[in-house]
Amino acid sequence: MNSSTGMILMTKNEMVWDLSQLVESTEPVWIQEKLKSMVVEVEKFREQYHGKVINMSAKGILEFLEMKDELYLRFEGVMKYCRLMYSANSLDNVAKQLNDAAESALMKLGQAMAFVDIELAKLVSKTPSLFNDPALAEYRHFLERIAKRAPHILSEIEERLIIMKDKNGVNAWEKLQGDWLSTRTFKIEIDGEMKTLPYGKMRGLYQSPDRDLRKRAYQIVHKELGGYEIIWSSALRAVCDDHLQVSKLRKYEDSMTQSLIDNDVDKKTIESLMRTIENNVSLYQRYLRLKAKLMKLDKLADFDLFAPLPHVPDMKYNWQKSREEIVAAYGDFDREIGKWIDEMFDKKHIDGEIRRGKWSGAFCSSWISGKTAFILQSFNERIGDVYTQAHELGHAIHAYLGSRAQKPSNLEIGSCIAETGSIFGELLVTEQLLANAKTKEERQAILITILDEFGIAAFRVSARVFLEQDLYNALSQGRFLDGKAVAKMWVRARDRIFGNSVDWLDAMQWEWTRTPHYFFANYRFYNYPYVYAQLFVFALYKLYKEQGAEFVPKLKKLLAAGSSESPRDLAAEIGLDIADEAFWEKGMKQAEEFIEMLEVTL
Repeated sequence: MNSSTGMILMTKNEMVWDLSQLVESTEPVWIQEKLKSMVVEVEKFREQYHGKVINMSAKGILEFLEMKDELYLRFEGVMKYCRLMYSANSLDNVAKQLNDAAESALMKLGQAMAFVDIELAKLVSKTPSLFNDPALAEYRHFLERIAKRAPHILSEIEERLIIMKDKNGVNAWEKLQGDWLSTRTFKIEIDGEMKTLPYGKMRGLYQSPDRDLRKRAYQIVHKELGGYEIIWSSALRAVCDDHLQVSKLRKYEDSMTQSLIDNDVDKKTIESLMRTIENNVSLYQRYLRLKAKLMKLDKLADFDLFAPLPHVPDMKYNWQKSREEIVAAYGDFDREIGKWIDEMFDKKHIDGEIRRGKWSGAFCSSWISGKTAFILQSFNERIGDVYTQAHELGHAIHAYLGSRAQKPSNLEIGSCIAETGSIFGELLVTEQLLANAKTKEERQAILITILDEFGIAAFRVSARVFLEQDLYNALSQGRFLDGKAVAKMWVRARDRIFGNSVDWLDAMQWEWTRTPHYFFANYRFYNYPYVYAQLFVFALYKLYKEQGAEFVPKLKKLLAAGSSESPRDLAAEIGLDIADEAFWEKGMKQAEEFIEMLEVTL
């Protein structure tokens, strides 16, 4: 069934995933034919329904949506196989060819299916009574979201043209940024020996206990990035300006509107969130001063932000130990969830091996038809890798619960809610590790890890939000943004969060060039959802500590809901109001509790 092209995916190495489960055959010819048949089936679907949706009854719409979902499930595996194979090794020629074939097929699919949202939007605008039709109760919120997009949907010809221009436009810029990082190697001296390391290994050095090694790793990577600033500024301008032009075409109120609609949230909520961040920068700076004290430093440098404490034993976690800790943490919360986590390892759905050509970050890709997910990370055996694994497995639990309760149309989860299971998993692992900590130093290391992550996700990422806002304001005013101009904007946004609490290497002005979120095609303002999720889950965790076992079914219900309800409604069911700053402050209170736990260890 499997060809030699899948060798990196089909080994006995327990840290390498098995993607063959996604498809009936991994033979490249079979994959190509499956992609072609997908395009054919989508065209048949189009022929059957194009021009007819506008006049359908509720029963007809139900059949239409269920057929659309069935079509997605039938070809989900082959599309996912091509993408994940490429993300695992972008240097593999077969992976390159299959990924390119999948992208071409996806473009054709998008063009053929462009009529779906257009005709549904016209229908719900003309017949709002459909929202309350019992036959469509399961899809009510799906249709409500279509209605929100309705004023911004263009003609079918325009939508098809946009899809076509994106393939070799913003999509290509996004691909370039990811490919460059995944294939780059860096020379660095370690223990007197000059080594050539891929980006994933260099990132691992950011958490080295050797401060000089961390500093050199940061310096080497970001100096190299800065040397290519003309490429990254060109890419950023192209991606951002494309968004501005399309936003005008779609008559969005501003550059953030598309993001708010996609994430199913409102501007008032996000403004409340960001005010809470700015009102609490002193809390983060308090933590940074505390960490500096624990590291016996007058002030932290940028290369200390993710660093372990120097007096703490090097806490190594091999693959098996990481698995044991994470399964136990989730299992203590809920036995069923712990069982699902264990299955992810048994079924080889996690790729942790470090290799050149592998995508540099970490992600979880839901496999709805398989009612599970696949995870990619680079596992360096450090405590941070345990947290990354726990985080991505939280996404997998979201996939497990959602795919068992919802159809694909109700699993278009906005990024704000998509991070709920993952961050909650990090907090469960924190609880597990703290319970097993034998010394004060170990407790400090664990608390530093969760607070480092909180600080980055809630505060440092907020600086990215400020940068995004500044970028679009500048471009709207007609300013030309070269690399140095963007770097200055980044430093200004960064300083709004950190003040003078951190010393920065000059090369860190180029940090924005390695952040993929700025380059994602057609997904602007990708950053505030991380801030939202961090505070949202910290507030949920505080509620869990107050309610105990009573809280467990509430979280499982929230995760199982997928996108069938809005984030505001999901929170309201637990008794929370996300538009109220008092809610976000609850999350800050949980963070402060962790800081106080760390202060006690001094």
